[in-house]
Amino acid sequence: MDFATEKLNAVTDILRASQSIQEIIRKDAARYELNPTEFAVLELLFQVGDQPIQVIGKKVLISSSSITYVVDKLEQKKYVIRKACPEDRRVTYASLTSLGKTLMERIYPQHVKMMDGIFCRFTEADLNKMVQLIKKIE
Repeated sequence: MDFATEKLNAVTDILRASQSIQEIIRKDAARYELNPTEFAVLELLFQVGDQPIQVIGKKVLISSSSITYVVDKLEQKKYVIRKACPEDRRVTYASLTSLGKTLMERIYPQHVKMMDGIFCRFTEADLNKMVQLIKKIE
């Protein structure tokens, strides 16, 4: 097999792995009546704290037009509230509500275990090397 074919096979393998992980996350999020994007936003706010809505989209890899919709849905579910930035009226933060924090305190440890299961055959060195190599694609 020539190197060009190996590259094409690598792309297929990376995409398959990504789809497998996405499907696991989709099924896990659905157990809590969330979609993967909603879960990603909750996870970010849970781990990092309040975030400007404009920044959330970049961090969870969704468009700025979609992030408004996602935050709206999370507000309807009472997991997130919007907070005005006291220093800059143009900036609005998303913040977990007590209900959102309680939800994440309950489900996040299970999510971590699920991610551990995905990568259980990797050593820490393997995982670090894989991340370094994948980042070369960016």
